Amino acid sequence: MPSTLIPAERLRLSVAPMMDWTDTHCRSFHRVLAPHARLYTEMVHANAVIHGDRSQLLAMDASEHPVALQLGGSEPVALAQAARIGAEFGFDEINLNCGCPSDRVQAGRFGACLMREADLVAEGVAAMIAAVPATVPVTVKCRLGVDDDHEWERFVGFIDTVAAAGCRSFVVHARNAWLQGLSPKENREVPPLRYDWAYRLKRERPALQVVVNGGIADLDAATAHLAHVDGAMLGRAAYHDPYVLHRLDRAWFGTSQADRAPLARAALLRAWRPYVEAQLARSVPLKRMTRHILGLFHSERGGRAFRQILSEDAHRPGANWALIERALAVTERYGDIAA
Repeated sequence: MPSTLIPAERLRLSVAPMMDWTDTHCRSFHRVLAPHARLYTEMVHANAVIHGDRSQLLAMDASEHPVALQLGGSEPVALAQAARIGAEFGFDEINLNCGCPSDRVQAGRFGACLMREADLVAEGVAAMIAAVPATVPVTVKCRLGVDDDHEWERFVGFIDTVAAAGCRSFVVHARNAWLQGLSPKENREVPPLRYDWAYRLKRERPALQVVVNGGIADLDAATAHLAHVDGAMLGRAAYHDPYVLHRLDRAWFGTSQADRAPLARAALLRAWRPYVEAQLARSVPLKRMTRHILGLFHSERGGRAFRQILSEDAHRPGANWALIERALAVTERYGDIAA
């Protein structure tokens, strides 16, 4: 389905929250690649927002907007307080994680285990909505179920209960979460994907915004979902091969043939230079930023050398933009061809 047939406010290209990856430096780089994407923070527990170092936990550059703060937690009062703080910090959306399957979230009664506590999630969502301005939506990211929950009625019951509390937008990671026997990595790969459940949800609940997540790795796969749902969220594919974000953004939101043609990788990276140099001036080490660009030349000639130069030298004292130019020079020997 061509993106021009979908109202802009309903079409959603998103980059998933990923622990230890989608920090403010990563998001600023992704924003250069994909001006229209909705970016998400790493998941932050509500109690950390309330009691922790907000200058670090909620760090955000003005260039990142629109960006969503993803919260973990299950206690409605704490979620409401954290949501209010997030809105005050300028986040454009507050998202509640009901999909993470790690042992840590199970012990803390949040993440995917909340799929079995729809009433509690609804209470938390209602409290969050009441705590933030009407212009800041509260959304939910969830799975299809937990362990051997394979009943459509249980899944849609969860959605309906949370929607009744005021949530109008759901990111559906279209597979179950296994809380016993699988690692977080295996939970992203082993349980089978069932996109048809997300499609059916959109058909039967057309007033809800439904964004599909899980196993989406390229332009064609992401675009195919637009025939059934309102958008796609990319996770690790967007991190390991970030240029796919740029291709998607141009294909979905370009209004002319020229606007839809992707730009060269080197040009995009150089557009990030003002941000990098501003951070260097604040004594942020270059390595904290370059770790997010290592995949820019994924599968391209010169890409391995590009990664090697940055990986070996970005940690050195005094490393600056000149190192990135040296890495780019290796790729330009082969010609940086947008594709």
